[in-house]
Amino acid sequence: MNEREIQILAEKGIYNGKPLCAQLEETHISWILLSDTFAFKIKKPVKLSFLDFSELSVRKTLCEKELNLNKRFSPIYLKVLPVNHGENGYEIGGGHGNPVDYAVMMERLPAEKRMDRQLSAGKVGSNEMIALAETIAQMHRDAPVVYLSFDPWTQIATFNDIAGIRPFILKHSSPGYLEIIDHAIAFSNAFIHQYEGRIRERQRLGFVRDIHGDLHSGNIFISDKPIIFDCIEYNDAFRHIDVLSDIAFLCMDLEAFGHDALSEIFLSVYCDRFPIFQTAADNLIFLYYKCLRANIRAKVNALSAMESEDIAGFQRHLEAAEKYLRVMNDNLLQMQE
Repeated sequence: MNEREIQILAEKGIYNGKPLCAQLEETHISWILLSDTFAFKIKKPVKLSFLDFSELSVRKTLCEKELNLNKRFSPIYLKVLPVNHGENGYEIGGGHGNPVDYAVMMERLPAEKRMDRQLSAGKVGSNEMIALAETIAQMHRDAPVVYLSFDPWTQIATFNDIAGIRPFILKHSSPGYLEIIDHAIAFSNAFIHQYEGRIRERQRLGFVRDIHGDLHSGNIFISDKPIIFDCIEYNDAFRHIDVLSDIAFLCMDLEAFGHDALSEIFLSVYCDRFPIFQTAADNLIFLYYKCLRANIRAKVNALSAMESEDIAGFQRHLEAAEKYLRVMNDNLLQMQE
């Protein structure tokens, strides 16, 4: 489906025999239609350096995979439904006509309970962090171990993919941000070669698991029990990672919000439940993963800025990209102390 068709689906589409009348939100790779009770996530037909949603059959397969992976730790995932188009227009999960796309159906939760919004409102405290740390530690302990052959060049390429936003940053940001990108790439190249032995050892010790892969505050709801959602389904390599990398994303994100103390509480409780630091090198690898996660958030926000059709959205994503570039640089400097 394209943007015009999605807009028609949101405004005039049908679900369960009734008008959908959905609120439409989007990321750089998905559309989310929010009805009163449910959320329907539809993948954009995009092809990027790290994913390919261009074919309908692939989008269907990945919707099913997303459902099954996320049901491991989230009760809000319900089923995958076809989006049909016929004489009566667009209908989710029913009607006649050929499927034009597929949607992952989820229970809709209150938007104000999403953790990033709770952080912005100053409503997340130590109790919430303790509960979240215990939940994620249990999730990681229960996750299956994945034994991989570590490829330093793949890791380097993942980090260096940020070079793709250089033309955008050159055009819209100050020169200092280009220097941050270039310095980070050079540092990452050297770091991976220096510490690949310990990274391999951590794999042999069972710290690489099939986990979340995109564990930041926008993918967590703060409820009676923390609800974690939207793990990565489109690239197994992004999800088959060291547990250090998963928690590094969340710690980095908390610090980007200015909540260093919450990050420390989370890390302390998590490590009490699941000890994952064994050597001094592990501390540096953790900082490296924080750099990598800031790198990814900078890239995602830059891509979102490129797609923005209004000035406010463009500026918001540009400022976020610059913020995460600064966070990446801060962690690089810590590693060099």
